Amino acid sequence: MLDTNTTTGGSPARVNASHSCPVNSQPIPTRVVLLTGPSGSGKSHLAARTELPVLRLDDFYKEGDDPTLPLVPGSTDIDWDSVRSWDADAAVAAIQELCRTGRTDVPVYDISTSSRVGRETLHMARTPLFVAEGIFAADIVERCQELGVLADALCLRGRPTTTFRRRLLRDLRESRKSVPFLLRRGWRLMRAERRIVARQAALGAHPCNKEEALGRLAAAAAGRCRRTPTARGTV
Repeated sequence: MLDTNTTTGGSPARVNASHSCPVNSQPIPTRVVLLTGPSGSGKSHLAARTELPVLRLDDFYKEGDDPTLPLVPGSTDIDWDSVRSWDADAAVAAIQELCRTGRTDVPVYDISTSSRVGRETLHMARTPLFVAEGIFAADIVERCQELGVLADALCLRGRPTTTFRRRLLRDLRESRKSVPFLLRRGWRLMRAERRIVARQAALGAHPCNKEEALGRLAAAAAGRCRRTPTARGTV
């Protein structure tokens, strides 16, 4: 759970002042923290630790029979790590509606079958902050900034070998895809991990470890806001 009063490594008291603004007397609008990072970096676990409402951006994947799905170059595998396999417009619309009304209907996506298996309503109640987490979160930083709903954007980073192991164990446990596919994807992502983090940083997500991420989330929960990113990208 977030603690907005303590001072520890990555705590709100140590967030650079350029990333924050004073709280005024006006009601704090609902805003979003975009949480990204390589697949297997621990985004879902970290989001759960905050006890904030969480929007799962993976639920906005396209379905497996969508003709616009990209392929891994030189392979017949669908490239689920390409932003073109994901519906950014629908994700941004859901974030905007949550910030405006406190609720939205979202798809429920089954990764093992690459299909949407239902819909559910996400309620914010009176919480002024929520987390939207997924590997493509950085790709909508600019759009959320322009809409005025962005509290912060974070990119979890760690050791590529640790991420590889964590990702493979999770995907095998959840039977996400076939074992050969998971091994091919895992090896490819491990080699590309540093480039993935660099790209997400260029799109405006701040690279950090889990403790720093928790500190910045606590700062956002306390009403501080991020500075406008200097690096800008497009979906």
